[in-house]
Amino acid sequence: MTTADIVYDKIHFRHDPKWSGRLGPAEGGGLLLCVACVIEMLESDDVASVRKSFALSGISGVLRCSPGALRELLRQDPKISLRFTSSLLVMLHTVEDPATVEKADQVLVQLLLELQSELPFRFILDEIHKQLSNQLSVKGFLPTFNFLGNLVEAVPYVAQSLVTQYVPLQEHLCRALLYPDEALKASVLHVWLKLFGTAGGSAAQSLPVAIRDRVCVLLLQTLTSASSPQLINVCVGLLWLLVQLEEAVSVLMNCPSNQVMCDENQNNHTNDSQILSQNQEQQSPDHCPLPLILKKLLLSGEEMFQATSAKCIASVLLHSPSPCSAPFIKADIPEFLFDRLASSNSEVLLWSVYSCLVLLTKDPLFFCQCHSVYGIESLVRSLKESLRLTNLEVPKQGLLLLTEILERQPPSVRLFPSAPEFVAVSEAVLAGVSSSCLLVATQAATAASVLFRLNHQSRPVQYREIGGLIEAITNRISELPLPSTAHHRSSGNLKRSSRSEEFLLQALVCFQAACRLAEKCALEPVLKENTFTAPSKHSDAPDSLESLCQCLLRCCDAVWIPTVIRMCERAPNAQILQHFYTILSSQFTLLPSHMPVFANKLASSGFYRLALEHKGLLCAGNRNPNLNASCCGFLQKLSMCLLSQSEPASGAYQNDAEEAENLLQYNLPTLCCRLSDWPSLLCEAPGLQLCEYKGPRAIQYCLLIVLHLALQQGDRLLPDQTVFSSVVWVLHSVQEQGSCALPRFVLRSALYLLAMTQDKTPNLDGAPFNCVIKALSSCQSFSSLYIHHPALLHFICRYPELAEKFGPLVLELWLTKQVQHADAEQTMADIQEKGEERESRADEMHDQEPDTETMELLTLIEKYPAVILTLLDMVCTREAPLAGRALGVLEVLLRGQREYEADFCTSLRPALLQELQRLSVENMGHGLGEGHTAQAVNSLPLVLKLLCMMQASDPPSSSYYSKMDGVHFKLLYHVSNIAGRLKPTNTGSLLPALSYLYCCLSLSPAHSTDRAVSMLLSNTGLMDLLQTVLSSSSSLSAPSLSPSACPPSALLCCSHLLLSSLITLQRVHSAQVHKSISWSLDTAVQRLLFQKRNTDNLLLVSYLRLLQALLDVDLASAVVCASTGPGLVGPRPLGVEDGALYPLGSRGAQCLSTAVSGLLLQKHELLLRASVNCLSSLLGFLQRKCPTTAKYVVCQPWSRFLLYCLLSSGESCLLHPAILRLITLLLQHGSTAVLWEPDLRQVMEAVERRGVKELSEEATQALRLLLTQIQSSVLQPPPTEEHKQRVRSMTESLGPQSPAESCSPSLPSNVLYPSPEVKHTQTPHICTKHTQANTPYTSCRHIYTCKTLDTVAI
Repeated sequence: MTTADIVYDKIHFRHDPKWSGRLGPAEGGGLLLCVACVIEMLESDDVASVRKSFALSGISGVLRCSPGALRELLRQDPKISLRFTSSLLVMLHTVEDPATVEKADQVLVQLLLELQSELPFRFILDEIHKQLSNQLSVKGFLPTFNFLGNLVEAVPYVAQSLVTQYVPLQEHLCRALLYPDEALKASVLHVWLKLFGTAGGSAAQSLPVAIRDRVCVLLLQTLTSASSPQLINVCVGLLWLLVQLEEAVSVLMNCPSNQVMCDENQNNHTNDSQILSQNQEQQSPDHCPLPLILKKLLLSGEEMFQATSAKCIASVLLHSPSPCSAPFIKADIPEFLFDRLASSNSEVLLWSVYSCLVLLTKDPLFFCQCHSVYGIESLVRSLKESLRLTNLEVPKQGLLLLTEILERQPPSVRLFPSAPEFVAVSEAVLAGVSSSCLLVATQAATAASVLFRLNHQSRPVQYREIGGLIEAITNRISELPLPSTAHHRSSGNLKRSSRSEEFLLQALVCFQAACRLAEKCALEPVLKENTFTAPSKHSDAPDSLESLCQCLLRCCDAVWIPTVIRMCERAPNAQILQHFYTILSSQFTLLPSHMPVFANKLASSGFYRLALEHKGLLCAGNRNPNLNASCCGFLQKLSMCLLSQSEPASGAYQNDAEEAENLLQYNLPTLCCRLSDWPSLLCEAPGLQLCEYKGPRAIQYCLLIVLHLALQQGDRLLPDQTVFSSVVWVLHSVQEQGSCALPRFVLRSALYLLAMTQDKTPNLDGAPFNCVIKALSSCQSFSSLYIHHPALLHFICRYPELAEKFGPLVLELWLTKQVQHADAEQTMADIQEKGEERESRADEMHDQEPDTETMELLTLIEKYPAVILTLLDMVCTREAPLAGRALGVLEVLLRGQREYEADFCTSLRPALLQELQRLSVENMGHGLGEGHTAQAVNSLPLVLKLLCMMQASDPPSSSYYSKMDGVHFKLLYHVSNIAGRLKPTNTGSLLPALSYLYCCLSLSPAHSTDRAVSMLLSNTGLMDLLQTVLSSSSSLSAPSLSPSACPPSALLCCSHLLLSSLITLQRVHSAQVHKSISWSLDTAVQRLLFQKRNTDNLLLVSYLRLLQALLDVDLASAVVCASTGPGLVGPRPLGVEDGALYPLGSRGAQCLSTAVSGLLLQKHELLLRASVNCLSSLLGFLQRKCPTTAKYVVCQPWSRFLLYCLLSSGESCLLHPAILRLITLLLQHGSTAVLWEPDLRQVMEAVERRGVKELSEEATQALRLLLTQIQSSVLQPPPTEEHKQRVRSMTESLGPQSPAESCSPSLPSNVLYPSPEVKHTQTPHICTKHTQANTPYTSCRHIYTCKTLDTVAI
């Protein structure tokens, strides 16, 4: 035998060459193999084991490298192949060298696979059976059993043949397990392991029942006494296969622990089976050794054994959960399983233990023995660890176990009695919800939904942790992918979409459980408040029930609602929507104070339509009753919340609410039709109504309420024309049946629907209108039908019959609601603001636009002018708040609606005159302001204010200004009488009265005021009042006293203005004066000179206006007697100048001139005009009385400084009409303060830069007067010819002089009135409605603020 060839040289020569051949790769020549030599070497005892091992190695290499070569040699004679096989088989129990035996085993398996024939396999099995039968002991059969196991594993056919045709051999295998050698047992069990595991266990199904049962019993016996790891490993593997067979499980679990195994001489397996069956009938499963064996494996240190043990338990429970769980539980298997959770991080072990415990929790005994309480801490800890693993199936299974424990835990035994325990489990569930795997998050949400049960809450309840879980689930909800469109859906998209819907559904269940928990906690005071939280912080604490409810509402509003709508917009899911609407219903119970806003948002977002469409789509035909109930509950709570907001506050509201709730409760479930079917329901003849809350009529009432509430939030469920006609038909149908009036809340909804849908429908007439007015008249209190919406105003005023009957009440209700709101705001403003801050607030409010309610009334008046008289009646006859609101509406109307003013004022004046006459009669015999009725006291200032507004709003073209007679004179007469009877302290009535008198005098042409002036001057009460006001002002005007100690500045201002008009018009008409008024000229000049910074600008203007009027009559008026003082005139005897200028005096003239110049420097719009006018009158007075003093005043250096300051203030000041007028006055009186360079040149250049056409009319007139004066004045130095030509050119560019300007060589007395371009930011406001006369002052600080008459134009 060479080193490469497999031949035995000593005997090879006698063998037939046909048994030899070169085997191997062709290029290498291969090795020489003689089959006969190999067989003889294997059978010979003289050949050394080394040589045999070499030969076997060579054959193994040939079989591996040259498949089919050896088979061709052996096919020449089948007997040789069987002999070769037999030789190898004999070697297994004859050769002592383990290495040689192992090679023989390997070659034999390879050879059988090479031959690919059934005959060698049968031969091998027969030989093994023969060997076992001929031997009394299996002591040397370990290699044979090892080979048999390898063969069964390598050739599945052998396993099938062995279990079906070689039952005796199976019996020998069973007997071999009785041999005490553990290595042998391991080898035999390996054979059984391969038999049961071959071809997915199909071979085991063909195994005789007796053999299978005997194997189960022997396995338990072997496993009980096994000590070697090899044997235990094989036993555990076989046990895992057996427990997957339901029949085997029954045998394993019913085998008693005291079962006596048959000895090896017992070969009657039928008797064994019978004995086993009898034991199964007599013994209880509780005495089965399998749980103890598996518990022993759990206690081992090998994680593989622990995992397999857990899987075996799970498999047993899967096949027989009911009878098999109790033995495991009584054996304390759950306890040991929980211990394994606490000590292992193995994915396989954790998953196996989780699965096993999930099955054990199905048995109530698991909880009766408190295994859940024992293991919950270990479970929570292992869950946190499992969520860090890469295999996400493990935490999913753990969360499933947690869910099962929480679901089945008896309520009487708490799993989390303390806060730390609940916090721990919450953290674990929170980690699961935050998992990247949506399946894990879904299972975590399921666990959270069960965790939110009341019996699982610790004491105190951990609201913070519950809120954290809700927020985490909400965050995952917001991350869900959008559902794919139908044409883009792939299998992957469908799978993701399905998982998203599954998570959303489970998350909704969890959210609903949280809402249910909050509702239950709210009912129990012990759970509602945390005992360890300070009472003052209960509502604000993050661990309070209030904070949890707010969290639920916030999450629902921000995430859940849009997400569910988005997920269900294509394919609504009944289960998802059922939980969704239940959650929405819960919000109305948890936070009632937040529900008005939430309900409005839901309704305005179309939730009425959404819920009703879902009902019609998914609940028709009695489908999805749970969804129908959920939708109805939501709609009912939403409707009741909206009704509670819109219902008027009255005692009958509670009854109406109960009736409405019953109506909705009984009829919403039946509304499972589409919205397109509603018109037919509304127009259906109801027939006989047996029940008040059920039947077709009740359904119609329910529809009206739903349509009303949806439309109130902008959701038009049906077209307007359909709704209008349907409501009219319902009203007509009710009256046709002769039944009682509609329920008040239904009639209210019907009225609202008629009002809101009237625009697109023709006017009602005939029978339809009669049924409407009859229905409205049937209600005892129309105010209970009122809804604060402008459409109701228009509907009532649209029909004269309705307007006459219900118009005043509707307008009163409209104004009352706003009055209450305004009064509340004003009260807060009065508390927070004082003094000048309150004045500023009043002026700012005046600048604001009218509120929405007022604008709606203005629109109503424009369409239905008859509303004006109703408002006027409110001003005169209603209480102060309501009358004030009506007055405000009329004021805004006068100020903004010019096209209606003439007719409006004409219709108002007779009504106001009648009211004034009534007030005068009612208050005769006692002073006004002290009447017996509060109504009279409150209506007087309102009526007077309205008169003032009419005077300021009446356009100049009105016939009122042509003559003072008729109703106008009567109004003036009554107002003057009322003013004369008022006390000075009654500023609320005095201010509008004096303003009105001043309006009448200043806005009327001089030739038509003779009667008015005579009548006023003859009113001694009025003159006494004016004297009192002036005297109190003069006595309290010392510099040391605060201006706040004086009478109200508004009252003093009105008095000055009225006296100025009386002085001027008395001289014009030479009217008789019955009583003169004394006025301190010294006090006035001192006020202008020293106290101007502490005096209101409007009051300064009124001083200037009164001084102007006195100076125009040379300080000699029968109306006002000006008294002087030592500060104005020198000591007596008076000098020539003082005598000529008495009572002003030369010093007084200089002081007044200085004061006026100082006021000019303030550059205030009104002060500029009033100061220039007063200076003009002063210079005129001085020119008439003492020309030298006039010359001195205009030529003093101060005049030059004043002019320089004004001309240096910018172009807007240069071209101001008052500044141009000032320069003209100085030139007119020969002042040397005005120079061509730079004063006049600067003005000319400013005009040229702006352009003559850009100047206002008033500025143009002032500029023309200035240019005319320049041409007639002597300037120093004299202007050049170029300058003169420049003046002439500019004069020509101004155009021809108008007749009005030619008649007025100087600016009119209303120079204080600003041009439209002039805008100022000071507190006073200028009325821009009259330009030809002095406009009245009507903004009275501290006391009175009138929205229309808010300015002084003098």
